[in-house]
Amino acid sequence: MFWKRKRLHYQLDVQPPLSTPIEELSFTVFDTETTGFAIGGKDRVIEIGAVHVSQLEVTETTFQTFVNPYRDIPANITELTGIEQHDVDGAPSALEAIENFFQFIEDTGSCGWVGHYLSFDVMVIKRELQREKYTFEQPLYFDTLDLIGYLNPSWDMRDLEKYACAFGTRIYDRHRALGDALTTAHLFCELLKHTKDRGKNTLGELIEILDTENRTRVLSF
Repeated sequence: MFWKRKRLHYQLDVQPPLSTPIEELSFTVFDTETTGFAIGGKDRVIEIGAVHVSQLEVTETTFQTFVNPYRDIPANITELTGIEQHDVDGAPSALEAIENFFQFIEDTGSCGWVGHYLSFDVMVIKRELQREKYTFEQPLYFDTLDLIGYLNPSWDMRDLEKYACAFGTRIYDRHRALGDALTTAHLFCELLKHTKDRGKNTLGELIEILDTENRTRVLSF
């Protein structure tokens, strides 16, 4: 028996010309928290957080929701994140939470998604939707690790807080989705300013940098 995967229809990115200056762009910076790293198996998302970035500034427009994983949160995850079972038991399902998240993106508008180790968070969203036989049109996405790799190829710290300290940007609640999204957003804005200092000024040049660094990083693992 065959079935056709259902599609969620949200406008998850705008498509400005590649010549658009970086300082005129808007982004959605987001993060997820989960019950563990086995997101293709037993582990589930328990929180989604996001913040809107516009014109190289972190705005006050944010999104946060707990998500009901329909399973117990392991003690080590509660210790790490501070998220307890009672926080999620009455929370929206993953599908409902993701639809609310997508609506936030559509309402604010951005040229793409931003995150730190963003591939993990994108995969979390994909896996949760696949469980309900849904898919979506993936927008452009930008990983702070790739920008750091471009600016400082010798750095290999990988930890978000250490990078934020190195670039002198604000640190919010760690291992909470909105806190990490805000930390990443401030770091991202600072990284973009350094990128502009190197003469990379447009969306097209930003995409080229990140495509090159992403290929390099994948090959290095």
